[in-house]
Amino acid sequence: MPRRPGMMDRLVDTLPDWGGFKWLSTHVIVPFWAWREPTPPLPGGPRAAVQPSENLQRMMNLVMPLNDPSPVGRAKAAFAIAQNVEEIFAGLDNVGTVHFARFVLIGDYICMISVYDGDFNNYIRDFIATVGSVFDAVISLVDGGDEMIPTAHNIETFIEWVRAHDLFQASDFPTDLFALQDAAKGLGPDRPPRPLRSLPRALILQMRANPNLSLGGGYRAYPGVSAAQVRGAFGVGW
Repeated sequence: MPRRPGMMDRLVDTLPDWGGFKWLSTHVIVPFWAWREPTPPLPGGPRAAVQPSENLQRMMNLVMPLNDPSPVGRAKAAFAIAQNVEEIFAGLDNVGTVHFARFVLIGDYICMISVYDGDFNNYIRDFIATVGSVFDAVISLVDGGDEMIPTAHNIETFIEWVRAHDLFQASDFPTDLFALQDAAKGLGPDRPPRPLRSLPRALILQMRANPNLSLGGGYRAYPGVSAAQVRGAFGVGW
């Protein structure tokens, strides 16, 4: 039978709700933890999966910082998408593994959100092979984008750039996240075991290292019909 938390445990569990402790943890405790226990940021995008079903409907959450985040710069970004949207969508059709994709402007960033099947590197290579020349107009408005233009001639550099700007996709279960942390540090998995009754220090430090992230693998389904049936109905085959 699990041990019931004592008075001190209950007191500690309430600390995150105290206003003074929130300030102290943000400016003193967590920076001290990060200094004592450096936590590398984990790479963006989905991780390699053995199960074929896990290679379906994978997410890309590409967050690209605008080199000019002013209203004029944001208008240029919107205009670049509008000018090239037909070519970009035609290219995504030709890639053949993309379920959906959209562009959004959030704050100082232009983001491409997409769901695709298969390998991440192949998806980016196929995308650039089909629409790299028109996508360069978008990349030219992104901080650091000039170094990769033309993307068709800098595919490997662009792949690594996308991986660095794709949101880290947190595991659905905290224990999986800890295993990823340990692997990044060259340690054995879950050594030592982390307590999960309250917020673990390792989870807090990872949120500091990866302040922007995608929570879990997301919900994936075909409501009522299969992908093959959908593609067959449109006459595009499988």
